[in-house]
Amino acid sequence: MSVDKNIRAYDKKADNYDNTFDGRFTGKFKELLLANMFIKDGDSVLDVGCGNGALLSKITKTINGFGVDVSPQMIKNAAVRHPEFEFIVSSCEKISFSDNSMDIITVCAAYHHFPDIGAFALEAKRLIRQGGSLYIAEIYLPPIIRHAANIFLPFSKDGDVKFYSCKEIIDMFSGFQLVKTVRKRYIQIVQLQSE
Repeated sequence: MSVDKNIRAYDKKADNYDNTFDGRFTGKFKELLLANMFIKDGDSVLDVGCGNGALLSKITKTINGFGVDVSPQMIKNAAVRHPEFEFIVSSCEKISFSDNSMDIITVCAAYHHFPDIGAFALEAKRLIRQGGSLYIAEIYLPPIIRHAANIFLPFSKDGDVKFYSCKEIIDMFSGFQLVKTVRKRYIQIVQLQSE
């Protein structure tokens, strides 16, 4: 099962994550995402698939930061590194925060790991306040390469599930309107706003 693979892979990488290929690769996603986010002081920001909490720690505004990840070791490290934020071990489908409690939800280079993107879309809609923003920074692959890569993803040892086009991401989220999309080389960002 992809979730079990994901937990094993990222628990193993957690203690040295910033120095791994994945850590360096996702650093570029964080940079581009932060450059395209609008955040106000006091916003409640939830990072889904937060890893070691690096994205939240790079936000320069004063925020109420929350992170969830399926990897217990990543969450343990995030809590030690960034005690000013709240981190919990959780899947993306059932997150134990109150309805309408978040101003911003981010997913940074993790969406392709989610086993049930439909359930995540419903959970994001439940958690986000009206007018709140959902930012998804995800791997961009040209269509032919994406289709070929998706054939082999079930064999991924890291628990990858599927790579998505920008349109596939947007179409999953009813009750949200598209604000903008950004693409830079192998990174695509979708910003949606809760209606």
